[in-house]
Amino acid sequence: MVRKEATALLACVCLAGGLAVHSAMGQEAKSAQAAHPAPISADQLKWGPGPPGLPPGSQAAILDGDPGKPGMFAIRAKFPDGYQVPPHWHPTDEHVTVISGTLLVGMGPKLDEASLRSLGTGGYVKMPAKMHHTAKAKGETIVQIQAMGPFQITYVNPADDPRKKSSTTSK
Repeated sequence: MVRKEATALLACVCLAGGLAVHSAMGQEAKSAQAAHPAPISADQLKWGPGPPGLPPGSQAAILDGDPGKPGMFAIRAKFPDGYQVPPHWHPTDEHVTVISGTLLVGMGPKLDEASLRSLGTGGYVKMPAKMHHTAKAKGETIVQIQAMGPFQITYVNPADDPRKKSSTTSK
């Protein structure tokens, strides 16, 4: 009889523990839903200037998270035809999906037009942390970028960094 009671007690403890975990998971899901209660359609995006680490002319819209803080973020970036980001790297992996237009991507510390690979709508590329790469838009191009923040960009050639150009032109 003692064995049956012990088994029943153990089953109750496990059930209670499972319910507590399930309840906690439900609370986390509710918190996540409260933070992002509705889907975002393309016409609801709030476009603004691109981050200062990118050359002038880009636009950006934040989809999720905060690129300036630690944690996952997702943004859309819009580039005009011919827009180019010189060779650079990031301290975290960067996941890029082409939403519209054509993105030309190259790997390595120098821009080599002949080796650029073309990614059209729906194309995807993962740039591993610290991999030197470059990007160029062919036609107006919109990409979605997902990464761990804070967003940081380091140019292979420091003279390509637009943050340094703006500070030297304002002196």
